[in-house]
Amino acid sequence: MGDKPPAPAPAPIRPRLGRVALSSGLLGAMFLMATSAVGPGFITQTTTFTAQLGAAFAFAILVSILVDIAVQLNIWRVIGVSNTRAQDLANKVLPGAGYLLAALIVFGGLVFNIGNIAGTGLGLDAMIGLDPRVGAIISAAVAIVILAVKQLGVALDRILVVLGVLMIALTAYVAFASNPPVGEALRQSVLPEAASSDLFLATITIIGGTVGGYITYAGAHRLIEQGRGGRENIAAITQTSVTGIIVTGLIRVLLFLAILGVVSGGVAIMDSPNPSAEAFHQAAGEVGMRLFGMIMWAAAVSSVIGASYTSVSFVTTFSPWLERHKGKLVTGFIGISLAIYLISGQAPVTLLVMAGALNGVILPVGLGLLLWVAARHSRTLLDGYRYPRWLIVIGVAAWLLTAYMAVNSLSGIAALWQ
Repeated sequence: MGDKPPAPAPAPIRPRLGRVALSSGLLGAMFLMATSAVGPGFITQTTTFTAQLGAAFAFAILVSILVDIAVQLNIWRVIGVSNTRAQDLANKVLPGAGYLLAALIVFGGLVFNIGNIAGTGLGLDAMIGLDPRVGAIISAAVAIVILAVKQLGVALDRILVVLGVLMIALTAYVAFASNPPVGEALRQSVLPEAASSDLFLATITIIGGTVGGYITYAGAHRLIEQGRGGRENIAAITQTSVTGIIVTGLIRVLLFLAILGVVSGGVAIMDSPNPSAEAFHQAAGEVGMRLFGMIMWAAAVSSVIGASYTSVSFVTTFSPWLERHKGKLVTGFIGISLAIYLISGQAPVTLLVMAGALNGVILPVGLGLLLWVAARHSRTLLDGYRYPRWLIVIGVAAWLLTAYMAVNSLSGIAALWQ
C-alpha cells in the first residue's frame, strides 16, 4: 500500500475589505495622516475662509477633497507597493533628490511644529485657563512620552484614533448647536456665489494644508513600518489612503458648518483676536469655548506627534546610527520646537509663512518623483507591479495643479526675503 499523496497546501487567505477597516495598524496610519492635517493652521484656515466666503467655501472644500484623493492615492500606492520610504525611492530615481526632499520635509515640519506646540498651549488656556507657555511644556512632554516610551508607542495607533474621534464628536456638537444653513451650503458646493479667484485661492491653500509638506507621507510611512506594504496589501493601502482624506474632509466640513452657522447670523468673528474661539463661544456659550479648547488641544498635540514622527522617518534610513537613535531624534525635534516657541513667545510669523509656502513646493516635488517611479520604474522598484494608467492620469492632473501652487509659493518665499 503506497504512501498517500501530500495534502494540497491551503489557499492563501485574502483579507476582505471589511476586515481591512478593522485593523488597528491601518486605522492608526489613516488617523496619523488625518490628525497631522488637522492642526492649528487647519482650524485657522477654515475659519478665515468661511468668514470670507460664507457658504461658497463648500465648493472649495469639495474640490480640494477630490484633488487630495488623487494625490494621496498615488503617493500611498507607490510607497506602499514598493515598501520603501519616499526619500529612498527619490534617491533611487534621481541621486540626491531624496536628501533634498528630506531637508524640505524636516524644515517645514520643524517650523510647523512650533505652531503646533503654540496651539497646544492655546488649547489648554481655552479649556482650563492654564498659562499657554505652561500648557505648551506639558503638551510637548505628553507627545515625547507617547512617541519615545516603547509601551505607549505600541498604543500610538489607538491614541491617534481616540484623538481623531474626539475632534469629530466635539466639532459635530458645535456644528449642530450653531444651526448652520446646511441646504445653502449643499447648493453652493456645486453652484458657488463667490468670485472664482477667491475660491481658487481658498482651494489651493487648503490642498496644501491637507496633503502638502510632511502630511501625506505620515500615514504611508506608518503603513510600511507596520508591515503593511507590498503588492499583497494594495486593497488595504487604497482603502486607507482614501478614508484618511475623507476623515480629514469630514472634520473640515463639520468645522465649516459650525463657523458658518455663526457668521450667517451676522457675527463679525474676524474682529476678535481669536476668530475660531469666538465662533465656538457664539455657537455654544461658555461650553463652546471649553469645547474649542479641547478640539484645539487634540488637533495640536496630534499634529505635534505627526510632524515629529514623519520628519524623523525621513532621515533615519540614511544611517544605521540614526535608526538606532530614533527616539532621541524625536525628543530633540520636539524639544527644539518647544524651545523656539518659548524663546519667541509665539510661533514666528515669518517662518510660519515661509513653511506654508514651502508646503506648496514640497508637494509637486515629491508627487512628481513618485509618479516617475510609477510610470518608468515599476518593474524594478514596484516589484513588477503594473501601475494603473488611470491613476497616473489623475496623478499628473493633480501634479499640474500643485506645480502651479509651487510657482505661487516660490513668489511668496521670494517676497519674504526682500
